Amino acid sequence: MKELNPHCYSLFLATSLLLPSALAQDSSLSNPSISAVLDGYYQNTDRPLAERQAGFGLGETELALSANIDELFFGKLTTVIESHDGESEFTLEEAFIQTTALPAGFGIRAGRFLSDIGYLNNQHLHTDAFTARPAVYRAFLGGHYFDDGIRLNYLAPTDLYWSMGFEAFKGESMKAIDEHNERDFKDTGIYTLHTKIGGDIGISSSWQLGLNYLRNENGRLSPFEEEEDEHDLDVHQTHDEHSHSASYTGENTYGIDFVFKWAPKGNYKYNHLAISGEFFKVTDFVADDEHEENHDEHQNDSLAINEKDYHQGWYLSSVYQFSPNWSAGLRIGKIDTQSLHDAHFESQQLKETELSIAWHSSHFSTVRLQYTHQSTNNFDNNDAANFDSNVVTLQYVMSLGAHNAHQF
Repeated sequence: MKELNPHCYSLFLATSLLLPSALAQDSSLSNPSISAVLDGYYQNTDRPLAERQAGFGLGETELALSANIDELFFGKLTTVIESHDGESEFTLEEAFIQTTALPAGFGIRAGRFLSDIGYLNNQHLHTDAFTARPAVYRAFLGGHYFDDGIRLNYLAPTDLYWSMGFEAFKGESMKAIDEHNERDFKDTGIYTLHTKIGGDIGISSSWQLGLNYLRNENGRLSPFEEEEDEHDLDVHQTHDEHSHSASYTGENTYGIDFVFKWAPKGNYKYNHLAISGEFFKVTDFVADDEHEENHDEHQNDSLAINEKDYHQGWYLSSVYQFSPNWSAGLRIGKIDTQSLHDAHFESQQLKETELSIAWHSSHFSTVRLQYTHQSTNNFDNNDAANFDSNVVTLQYVMSLGAHNAHQF
């Protein structure tokens, strides 16, 4: 088997989901790894689909506990505290067990955990190079999708890194709208398939490519949702605000992601470059008429679908650390979604261009200043055909205690 560059892609292998013992380091049941992440910010205005509000606030303040349970299992617990409208919200983000000794490259994870779909989703928010996830993540995955379920992973014995995975989740945060609480949703709503392949290019560069599919059994919008009080039904408001729920759902989601990293001779300490991007397409978001009961009775109430029976979005990101203490990032992205107006759908777009600069006193502390330019076209039922806004965010992220290696 080809030996991978220990300075580049080996970091990915060491922190893969099939090697949780590496994440736990030398911890045990009597001496677990304990960590906390403090995230605070000031923002001059609100952003569509975003968790951070205007003014001072707390981002995801995280408290984590992890340990090797015994020679066969690893466990982790992660709680998150957030502040919204002057109130603190507590969320159990992770509570899972992971096998450590299954043969033939297989691994199983069960409980509540971050889905492995896409490139960013299985990473915690505090590891990001920007103050918020791209709009495509906020729209289709609620920022970052975590759920109760099970995952089966397989690491192939190939020269290149090649992993495959299957997941099944409850899917509560991915359900389509149910205005009257009359729909019969399936208990297991989400299934995912994903594969990642990657390796080194010489001693200075490394890459990874991912392909993803998500099946949402509860993702279709009923064509017979009725309007109330003569107001438009806002199709994407499927859950309470700040619930980390998907704003736009469909039955099938297809995704592709890539990342390329460069560091002189594999030494990331002084300077390095990371380029990444993802594309998602969500299809079949309205249920077929023939699948509904009493079709003739409700014929006049069905939702009219325009020529686009899909949502889609993408982002492209570049982050360059030009010294041990400073990094700068540029990210562009766009989502093209469908919104319901008077029983028919209309296209709407949101574009974002983001610039960030961050000061790292050490590997455990970051202070970041970010500028975001937003351009919308009829987004969120805004009467203005086009609307531009500028968002400035000042953020700090500080890590205390055990600090695991980040994903590739």
